[in-house]
Amino acid sequence: MKIKDLGEINLIKRLSKGFRLDRSVIKGAGDDAAVIRWTKDKYLLFTCDMAIEDVHFNLKESAPFQIGWKALGRNISDIAAMGGVPRYAVVSLGISPELNISVADGICKGIKNLADRFGVSIVGGDMSRAKKIVIDISLIGEVEKNKLTLRSGAKKGDVILVTGALGGSIKGKHLNFMPRISEARKILKGFKINSMIDISDGLALDLYRILKASSVGAYIYEGAIPISKDARSLKNALYDGEDYELLFTMGAKEAGRFFNTSTSLSINPEHGRRVNTAYQKMKTPFTLIGEIVDKKKGYKIIRQDGRKEKIKAIGYLHF
Repeated sequence: MKIKDLGEINLIKRLSKGFRLDRSVIKGAGDDAAVIRWTKDKYLLFTCDMAIEDVHFNLKESAPFQIGWKALGRNISDIAAMGGVPRYAVVSLGISPELNISVADGICKGIKNLADRFGVSIVGGDMSRAKKIVIDISLIGEVEKNKLTLRSGAKKGDVILVTGALGGSIKGKHLNFMPRISEARKILKGFKINSMIDISDGLALDLYRILKASSVGAYIYEGAIPISKDARSLKNALYDGEDYELLFTMGAKEAGRFFNTSTSLSINPEHGRRVNTAYQKMKTPFTLIGEIVDKKKGYKIIRQDGRKEKIKAIGYLHF
């Protein structure tokens, strides 16, 4: 059997079996970051991501500064999805000695600029000769125990929300996105969030990851999904990767407080899109796109004419 026949998700399951985890590990593989015991009030968060030439970027369309920004931003987005704050990173760089030194300088500037914005200390790394650029960053963050948010906490009756707009990231957003640390922290300060993930592989696939981890189903509403101006269609909003927006669930009563209404919130095809304008601490728009249902009801999109269609849990996968 070839790796492409097994697929990315099954390969991860296969390779991660049998690794030793001691009692200090609260959560290992299977979420946006590992969770490790640390202090009385906080957990450590530990994540890593690679950015590879001709897979995540190419030199003809991407400035070196953007490449460095994206390489670190992917990691910071993972920490945001756990409710945490990024702290320390190590950076490994594989690069061809034939490239102009300005390429390496630009990558470093992109990493430094984003690190400075979020208070991340770059504390070391490694370097190697490579035919193509490879940037591998490991990032440590921290989160208060009462703010830790996993994929596995979604509950029947929750509503589903998303930040920003989705789809068409290939036109530039994937190189210039701003990780949603501030948004996640502000929400968690005032509201109970049951589950959260960042959208790196597409809405359809990343919401499925929440559903699978939480053993629930979901209905999302066609007319409610915020589609980016760079997306050609709803299909792009559902299946394009690298939006790096937050996708999260909260109870209907909490959502009522979030949207400053006197009653708990639910959504149906007649309601259409409900965008947050009431919670003034946020400049980023939040959109209510669906609801968590019993697992038996499955994973479906409700079309604007009321038809229910199964959603394919597909998105960007490497193989």
